[in-house]
Amino acid sequence: MVSRDIMRSTARGFKKYYSPNIKGELRLDTNTNVLGTNPAAERFIREQRIDLNDYPVTYSDNLRCALAELYGLDMNNFAAGSGSDEMLDVLFKTFTEWKDDCLVPYPSYSLYDYFAQMNGGKVVYSELDDSFQLDVEDIISSKAKIVILASPNNPTGNSFRQKDVEEVIEGFKGIVVVDEAYGEYSESSMIPKVDEFENMVVIRTFSKAYAMAALRIGYAVANKDLAEMMNSVKIPYSLNSLSEGAAIAAVKDQEFIKRSREMVLRERPKLASGLSKLGFEPFPSDANFILARSPVDHAAFTEALKNKGILIRDFGSRRRMENCVRFTVGTEEMNTELLEKTAGILEDLR
Repeated sequence: MVSRDIMRSTARGFKKYYSPNIKGELRLDTNTNVLGTNPAAERFIREQRIDLNDYPVTYSDNLRCALAELYGLDMNNFAAGSGSDEMLDVLFKTFTEWKDDCLVPYPSYSLYDYFAQMNGGKVVYSELDDSFQLDVEDIISSKAKIVILASPNNPTGNSFRQKDVEEVIEGFKGIVVVDEAYGEYSESSMIPKVDEFENMVVIRTFSKAYAMAALRIGYAVANKDLAEMMNSVKIPYSLNSLSEGAAIAAVKDQEFIKRSREMVLRERPKLASGLSKLGFEPFPSDANFILARSPVDHAAFTEALKNKGILIRDFGSRRRMENCVRFTVGTEEMNTELLEKTAGILEDLR
């Protein structure tokens, strides 16, 4: 057996990311758009003829222009790449040195740790309060070079108070990253304020509300100086021509995003109410998912639900999320099926 000692020292403890063996289950575990493929992007791909011998536009200028029009900014406020994961990687490569501290609220998205450690950094944590809100003073007092705030936060679902986020940005001495992967479902965004702050970067993705996870498209928004630094570090050509074109088509057709948002706003409270009636304790959510404390053993429940053809995410073994599971908000039909099967499972497990 080959020893892991041959790996880079910062990567030896890594394990592969969540990767279930899919056999046709209803996927309420990934927080993608349950309405299905983005229709504008699908039309583009079906009709497009691309010269496969040509490189894509080096820095995705056409997509950056489309995003600039959408948000009322300049194309030079944007960097685009292969998923918001690439944007996270670029942020560390651009703004941190080897052994720099990265501050992450806890609990939050687990891959932040991965990107910090892969780039030679050390992860330090700031505990969220009992309402999963920021400890502003703790973050501001940190000597970390970068802090990542997911708002809405994954897996807790809540948005951070905008006044708290702005206090952090104004007081923190390093780069503040606001990850708005679920921003289309939230009532607030920091994107309109990117030119007001010298140290803020907002990142977003086409994998969630835009229903384009297979194409791996993400982008960062910042003042022009920070965006230029990121584009200088980012791998040229990293976003392929097909993905860029599909993203532009999707940006120009916002009706699907509106319909997706309205569906979540309509179904999320109904799902939370249905879970509460079954004995779950759902946490408030501003995203397209709900974290809830299970009335029975989290692992047994998740496995039983999988056996009935529905996948959810199990966070019940993690500190401060003991016995918690996470449900993607489905359509009315999906949620009805979920609640009916859950009721049967609870009878068997109690």
